[in-house]
This record gives sequence, C-alpha cells and structure tokens, in this order.
Amino acid sequence: MSARPVVIVTGADLASQALALLTDFEIVYAGKTPQTSDMVALCQRHNPVAIIVRYGSVGAEVMDAAPALRVISKHGSGTDTIDKEAAKARGIEVCAAVGANAAAVAEQAMALLLACAKSVVHLNERMHAGFWDKATHKSVELHGRTIGLVGLGAIGQRFAKMCDAMGMKVLGVDPFAKNLPDYIQAVDFETLWRESDAISLHCPLTPENRQLINAQTLAACKPGVMLVNTARGGLVDEPALLAAVQSGHVFAAGLDSFAVEPMTAPHIFQGVPQIFLSPHIGGVTSDAYINMGVGAAKNVLAVLSKYSQAVSA
Repeated sequence: MSARPVVIVTGADLASQALALLTDFEIVYAGKTPQTSDMVALCQRHNPVAIIVRYGSVGAEVMDAAPALRVISKHGSGTDTIDKEAAKARGIEVCAAVGANAAAVAEQAMALLLACAKSVVHLNERMHAGFWDKATHKSVELHGRTIGLVGLGAIGQRFAKMCDAMGMKVLGVDPFAKNLPDYIQAVDFETLWRESDAISLHCPLTPENRQLINAQTLAACKPGVMLVNTARGGLVDEPALLAAVQSGHVFAAGLDSFAVEPMTAPHIFQGVPQIFLSPHIGGVTSDAYINMGVGAAKNVLAVLSKYSQAVSA
C-alpha cells in the first residue's frame, strides 16, 4: 500500500491541470470500463480516500471495500451513477463539478436542435449523392418558436440564453431554480408540453422523473414537436419516442444519451431518418475535459481538508 493517500480515477487519464492539484496523492486509474468487481479489488488493494468518477458506477459494494473513503467526486455534473443514499449512510460526501461542462453540453444541445430543424444530416447525404433539393425542401425556422426546457441549472440556463439570442420564446420547468433571467418563463409541465415547439432536457435522472418523456407526455405535446436530450437516457421511454417519431407526432429527435450506454447495436433508433444520434459526447471537449478534471480535483481537496480539520479540532 502506498505511503501517500490514494485517489482512484474511474478512467484511464486525468487532465494535467487536475493532476497538478493532486500531487500529494497517488493516482490509480481503473480504466475506461471499470466493473464493480474491478473497483472492489482496487479499493481493497489501495483503500482510497477519494474516488473521481469518470466512467462506470460506484455503489455500496465499492464503498464498503474502502474504509478510508471520504469523498466520491464526479468528473462532470451528473451524479446518478453514484449511490448517494449508500454514500450518505457511510458518511461519504458526493460532489459534482457543477457547470464545468455547461458550455460544451449547451452547444451540443443547440447542434442537435439545429440538426432537427434544418435537416442538416439529410441534406448533406443528398448533396453527396448528387441531389439539389432547393426547389422541394423547407427547413423549420426557430426564430419566433417556443423552446421548453426541463432543468434550469448551469447547462439549461446557458442553452436558454442561446435560444433567446435566436429569438425563441423560452419556457422552463425547474422547482429548484431561483432568480431566473427575465427571458425564461417558469411554467408547469402541462404548459410546457402544450406550448413548446421544441423540448430540451437538462435535468438529472431521479427515480421520480425516470421516463418523463413517455407516450402520455408526448401525446400532450404539439404535433410536430422536436425533442433534444443531452441529459440522461433514462429520462426517455425509447419505444414510445420511436412510435411518436414514426407517426409524425414528433417531427425529429436529437439524442446524446441513451437508456443503456454504450448504446446497444442493433438499436430501435438506428436507421430512423428523423432521429439524430451522438454517443454521449456533449461534455467531451478539450476545454470541458480540463474544467471537469480541475473541478473534480478541487472538490476532493475541499472535502478532505474539511474532514482533516474536523478530526484535528
């Protein structure tokens, strides 16, 4: 066992800027596809004081294998892959690098919204095949249309600002959001479903909102609505969304997250022209990689410092 306290990273690397903050610790990498058994073995071997979560999940079994564990720090904003109840019961703090990837994810959401509205993928394929569809194609103009946002945290508000700049009316649902800018109108779900021309998801996944987008809520939406999800795949009932796209009730969907990741192949969404897919890379940019790593490292240091002060008091 190392003389220095150990931080396990559920990934194969960490930004150099983050590593520079953790020079007092030994960093142990679990790789990009760590299974629970792998994590338990690593924890038993190294007894880490902290785990930085990039890939995979951390549950009670992993926590119990690390008696010295004080903090689980997410390399990103979503902590749904961490068993927070188990952590709380064991006195382990769970942190997220809130806002570190907000710009990256908001930009991906806008890219997917524009792909839906402007038929970017379809027209590109047609052009490469030698077609010129100017006389027959009409895109959707977003200016003047209504966007409904579920979740108004750092990412949701950044995306809202982009939509407002494009001349869209912005509705939002978030019971925890305070002091919203005047261009975001807080509404209830019934209003959001009824009035939105496009809906974008920016909320964490919880037991209460799992499959929030389902046959019933989709039926309550405007015919021709567009859906963007850069949050968590579990928010969407995938067969219900497919049926709504195939019927034309949903004009198009742009998805960066899926119920099972990596997305299984074959998958019901594959080959559907009006569903645009990306492999959960909304937060994967060079800048966000640094920001998330530094944020995760700072959270580790803050919790361990607080714990050290409490012990010495």
